[in-house]
Formats: sequence, structure tokens, C-alpha cells
Amino acid sequence: MRLLNIFAILGMTILSLAYLASCHSNLNIETAQYAVNGQKLYMTHCQNCHGAKGEGLGKLYPPLTDAKFFEENRTQLSCIVRNGMQGEITVNGQTFNEKMPANPQLSELDIAYILTYITTNFAKSDSIYSHEEVQKALKDCK
Repeated sequence: MRLLNIFAILGMTILSLAYLASCHSNLNIETAQYAVNGQKLYMTHCQNCHGAKGEGLGKLYPPLTDAKFFEENRTQLSCIVRNGMQGEITVNGQTFNEKMPANPQLSELDIAYILTYITTNFAKSDSIYSHEEVQKALKDCK
């Protein structure tokens, strides 16, 4: 039974990588791996507020589909995930002002995985948030 579970997990991982690669032909294998690893973390830590497809929750929580927002705020995103956020934010032309809780339990690599998953799946980007990029960004948090 345990061997069957291992094969099932391996099969799901391979299918997820193939799906990501087919939907985003510009993704390299490392970016696809980060995104697959980020999916489970997203489901656990982010999906409840931001939705299964990054659609947000009405006027309470912003969607995660605004590629322009991600580009303009790339260096702050790691800090937002780790330390949370308070105050007004404008996403897709809409203003939000709910507090986002901190996620201090997430490692630098976890944050890289989550940000890669969000931006490749919801904002349709093809770039990775590397562990090194997140590490540097977290050192520079304000």
C-alpha cells in the first residue's frame, strides 16, 4: 500500500510538471518544479483568502492575477509573504485595505516556491523566484 502511495505521488508530480510545461511553453524545468512545489504550499497558506485560482475574495482580499502589480513590486513580494501586510493596496485598479497575516513559518525556499507558483499560474509569467532572490529580498525588508 505504501509503495502504491509513492507511485501515486510520483505520477501526480510528473503530470503536474507536464501540465505546467504544456500550458507555459516558456517555462524551463526548474521553474516548473518550483511552481509544482509551490502549489501545495499555496493551497495550505494562501488559497483560503486568495482563492483556488488567485481570484481573491470580493473586496476583502486582492486577486493574484495582476501581472503588472507583480512586476512593479517584485522585490517586496517576499517580504509581504513572510511579514504580512497592512494598509491600502491597489490591485487590478481596485483598492483593498485588509490586513494580511505574516507567515514566519515559511522558509525562504517555501516563499520562492509560492511566488513562482502564483506568478506562473495566475499572472502568466514565465520567470522563477529563485531561492537566492528571496533570500536577498528578505534581508532587505523594510
